This record gives sequence, C-alpha cells and structure tokens, in this order.
Amino acid sequence: MQTNRIDLHMHSFYSDDGECSPRELVGKCLESGIKVMAIADHNSVRANEQGKEAAGDAGITYIPAVEIDCTYEGVNFHVLGYGIDYTSPDFAGIEDNISRQGAAASVKMLHATRALGFEVTGEEMAALAGNNYWKDRWTGEMFAEILLDKTEYKEHPMLMPYRQGGERGDNPYVNFYWDYYSQGKPCYVEMRYPGLGQIVETIHGNGGYAVLAHPGVNLKGHEELLRPLIETGLDGIEAFSSYHSREQALDFYNQARNHNLFYTCGSDYHGKTKPSIYVGQHGCVMPYEEVLGQLGGLC
Repeated sequence: MQTNRIDLHMHSFYSDDGECSPRELVGKCLESGIKVMAIADHNSVRANEQGKEAAGDAGITYIPAVEIDCTYEGVNFHVLGYGIDYTSPDFAGIEDNISRQGAAASVKMLHATRALGFEVTGEEMAALAGNNYWKDRWTGEMFAEILLDKTEYKEHPMLMPYRQGGERGDNPYVNFYWDYYSQGKPCYVEMRYPGLGQIVETIHGNGGYAVLAHPGVNLKGHEELLRPLIETGLDGIEAFSSYHSREQALDFYNQARNHNLFYTCGSDYHGKTKPSIYVGQHGCVMPYEEVLGQLGGLC
C-alpha cells in the first residue's frame, strides 16, 4: 500500500506558482488522511508558522520546510530543507535575493513570449497575478494560463499539445513551463542562484536536513552528477515524487540507501498549476513505519 499518510512537498501561495493558503493545505491534508506534512515553498519560509499552527490544531505532525533554487556545475537544482529554523535571517536573505531578480526576469520572459509570436501584455499578466502574494513575479505557468485561455489561439499548433486530450494536457501549465521556460528552453531567463553546496551549508547551519528534490526532473541528461551532488553533504533524496515513474522512484530509493541517506516522498502539489497532482500523490510503496523510522528526529 502506498504511504499516502505522508506528504513532505507541497506549495502554498507564498510560492509564485502556488494557489492555496497554508491553512487550506492543512485542510486538504486532513481530508486526505495525511498524518505528517511539510509545506516547502520556493525560496520562502513564510508558510511555516501558519502551517505549523494549523497542523497542530488538526492533529497533524508538521515539519518546517523550504525548497531552494540553486546551481551545481551550471545545472539548476532544487534542494529541500527540512527541520529548519525558519526564523533565521538566512532564509529571509534567500527570499530577498530571488524577489529582487524575479520582477526583472518576468519582464524578460514577457518579451521572450512575444518573440514566439504570441500577443500578451504586461497588463494581462499583472491582472492574473492580482491575487498572488508575489504580484510582480510571473511564471511560465502563468503565461501558459493566459495563452491557453485566449480564443484567438484555440487552434494554435504550439498550444494544441497542452489542451485536453493532448500529449502534454495532463498538467498543461507546468508542462508548458518545462517545454518553453525551463533552463535551456526558448523563453528561459537566467537567474543568479546560489551554489548547491552553499545552500546545503545554510540548511545545516540552521538545524536542518538537505534533500535533493525530484531528481528525475533536474538530473535528466545529467545523471552523472548524482554522486558528486551527494558528496556536497546532502542528507537525503526525494525518491518518491509525482514526477517519477515506479522504476525511477525505486532507483533513487536504492541510491539513497546505498549512500546511507534517507529518502522522502512528496507530491509537489501546487493547485491549479498542476491539476492532475493531488495531496499525497507520490507513489511511495514503502511501509509507513519504515518511512517514519528512517526520517529519524524529523518526525
């Protein structure tokens, strides 16, 4: 039976691509039977105080967390920090760095989207971001939402794969992001992220454990980097993820065990950005007690 009582990777509206409030996420976990949860927002720890309080009220074990963008050998990765002191100014500094760069990068992404031949305006993007916490930061998923909603592009060949029934239509917004806005793609805008080793040190320095997020995504084409990544001091690998096939998950599970690391399971739930992903969806097939036991003091 899948270990769907644990979900250590979900995003609130403090992520620039998240939808729900921390309390709403706790409610979804309660409805889904989740017993142990973590909200790991992109480069922000703002959700943790609210999440911890709401989870306590609901009788759910809450692990403070964050997901930080970083680089290693020129490749972008995400590192999850668990059990962190989220009140540390170190994390506020990480958020400030990304926030300063994000607004300028958003404008460049707008120009790149227009260069693809699409008519989209800053006013349209600002209107869509109106309910977001980060109102001046636009994501590839947001560009997808705008474009897929435009009637004049209903039959546009570039968008057809992302429509219902299309080969990329399961999670159309995030798939459009991966195909056009991620590293190496036409609309990618470089951000200056800290080095992965530096982030591992920051997490450790604030009492936390560093875990490589969804390696099946970020290591694609760079599989040879896994061992040197582990040698930076990582404590764990997110083996079970909504992004991983069963075979990938078991491979990363074995990699973690072979290197004396712990493994985690996380859905990477965002809300409307990834509509086919639900809380608890990570495919972990290990016994609940085993997952809890190898996480040690985190739970």
